[in-house]
Formats: sequence, C-alpha cells, structure tokens
Amino acid sequence: MKKPSNIKIGKNIQKLRKSYGYTQERLAEAIDCSARYISDVEQNKSKPSYENLIKICNVFKIGLDDIFSEYLNVKENKTLNYSLSGFDILDKNNKDTIEHLIMYFNQEK
Repeated sequence: MKKPSNIKIGKNIQKLRKSYGYTQERLAEAIDCSARYISDVEQNKSKPSYENLIKICNVFKIGLDDIFSEYLNVKENKTLNYSLSGFDILDKNNKDTIEHLIMYFNQEK
C-alpha cells in the first residue's frame, strides 16, 4: 500500500478506460467534460472532482476502491479486476471462450 499523502490515480483511470475500450473523447462525453481534462487526470496533472469520480465509477459500473485500490487496505486482486472489467461488453463467442479457458485451467489443479 502506498502512502496516501501523494495520491495519484491517473494511471488507474487510464487502465480502466482502456479495458472498457473507451477513448479519452468517449469518456469525456460520458461524464460531460473535455478530453483535455481526461488527459490531464490520467497524467496526474489534474485531480478529478468527487462528482467526476462518481461519474467515472457509474460509467464503468465500479466502486471507488477500484480506482484507489493501491491506497486502500483491500485484499482483492485489482489487477485481475482491471483485466476482467471489459468482460461484460464482449460478444457471446469471446465470453464463452474465456469461460471455457477458466474451466480448463481450474480442472488442471
């Protein structure tokens, strides 16, 4: 866990955005701000307001702990959450393939 005195969440927001297949422009439109603002947040040049953080969470259907995970005493593997966060937008064939792979690897234990 990192020290909360210097909180930088830009890379986490960028990972989430990319895992959902959003461009900076698309996310900006979804939360009603500019693409420049999203860029500044992702580069830690600007800190998002509480309102915009909530909007981002609602767009991606996540909790704030998904963004602030490295600063919280959370036991879950957030890297896995980032990787799977776009699962719900995949087509059925891709979802089926992933589910079969998981079942296959679980059987090998």
